[in-house]
Amino acid sequence: MSLPGKIDLHMHTKISDGTDTPEEILNHICDAGIEVFSLTDHDSIKSSFLMGDILAARPGAPRYIPGIEFSCKDEEGKYHILGYNYDNSLEPIRAVVDKGHNYRMIKVRERIEGLRAQFGIELPEDEVNEVLQLDNPGKPHLGNLLVKHGYSPDMRTAIGEYLNAIRTKSYYIRPEEAIEGILKSGGIPILAHPCYGSGDQLILGEEMDMRLRRLMDYGLKGLEAYYSGFTDKLRDQMLALADKYNLYVTAGSDYHGTNKIIELGDNGLDDANEAVPGLRRFLEDVL
Repeated sequence: MSLPGKIDLHMHTKISDGTDTPEEILNHICDAGIEVFSLTDHDSIKSSFLMGDILAARPGAPRYIPGIEFSCKDEEGKYHILGYNYDNSLEPIRAVVDKGHNYRMIKVRERIEGLRAQFGIELPEDEVNEVLQLDNPGKPHLGNLLVKHGYSPDMRTAIGEYLNAIRTKSYYIRPEEAIEGILKSGGIPILAHPCYGSGDQLILGEEMDMRLRRLMDYGLKGLEAYYSGFTDKLRDQMLALADKYNLYVTAGSDYHGTNKIIELGDNGLDDANEAVPGLRRFLEDVL
């Protein structure tokens, strides 16, 4: 089959921590010349429902692959597990989404209380309530309020000096739960930006190999090897691992609108037709 040229399989809307609505991001996708895309909002499948309706009214629009990004943690560290081409009507993925949402709401409330108790910061009640009414509130939403009300000069400082300093209870979806929920809903689980761990942690070599084998035991099917934050060396190491274990490969920018300085399509891959076999197999299987 003929593959698309420009793809981006990792991006976020306002449903999680991006700044674009699904309608706005589709317009930007068209402007960027992206032919195949996926919305991968954190712990939410809402965008997959909305985009289906939007695309039905947009003949000739780019091809869409349903997506999600689960924030996971276990005794070995943190992981972001992408899920693609799942059936959003099935209970297994819905159950993991509900669990992740409940954990997210607990943590955001603890951070609001931590701002008050640790730093004496009382954010306006009406604006706090607006955050709590969002689909998936997180650090960026609170960070924006800290910047808006003069507690911090920018988002990075707000998160680094305030929100990351607040201790919250360790509520996380485990990676095996996310992988199982994706698989049982007919989807494909992929490890996002594989060599990035917690904070500035960089996982390479044998440690990365061991981490990957453990996730493969749970059913992981691939790696996001083309990624906006990767150097050529990091990308080549991830591609080598994908080749070693015959895994799928994906490509994503991790676009968040104005919340991050990342452009749509910025993933180190100019043309999917020139991609490695693992990415070709992925696209052939989901399109």
